[in-house]
Amino acid sequence: MLMTADKSVLLVVDVQERLLPAIHDGEAVLANCIWLAGVAHRLRVPVVVSEQYPAGLGPTAAPLKAVLDGAHCVDKTHFSCVSDCCLAGTEVEARRQVIVIGTEAHVCVLQTVLELRWQGKEVFVVADAVGSRKPADKELALARMRAHGVEIVSREMVAFEWLKRSATAQFREINQDFIRDN
Repeated sequence: MLMTADKSVLLVVDVQERLLPAIHDGEAVLANCIWLAGVAHRLRVPVVVSEQYPAGLGPTAAPLKAVLDGAHCVDKTHFSCVSDCCLAGTEVEARRQVIVIGTEAHVCVLQTVLELRWQGKEVFVVADAVGSRKPADKELALARMRAHGVEIVSREMVAFEWLKRSATAQFREINQDFIRDN
């Protein structure tokens, strides 16, 4: 199955100020989240952002928040966004494909993704835009998700599938602003 912009929603899970410094390669994870959120914005793919206990972990990291214009932001205390019911009424509920990025891969991302699959959603996890404190935990999480039918993809796979073809002004813009220089 291919990802399509008109059927997708980007779900950003818990990329928060106080958690990010503990994430292995946290700056790269943040940069890839920013990149993909920027592509989603340009292609008019809706974005939903979750924050795990923001009183303790802080808000979404400021550089990411800066590119999330118009994103629906939800708070949660359960690890899974689905268990917390915070996605009710958002584009995640309305769209068939959920592209997931964020932290931590083996906790909040994993639990959310597995429950989205159990709901019958087509779920794609962007490997270069998820992270955990320990690399081994991230790898185990990706393997477990894959075993449950979740598609593991890269940020560029998402962008190129959303774009579908090259002979458009939209492709030229995305290529110039996101792909060539990154």
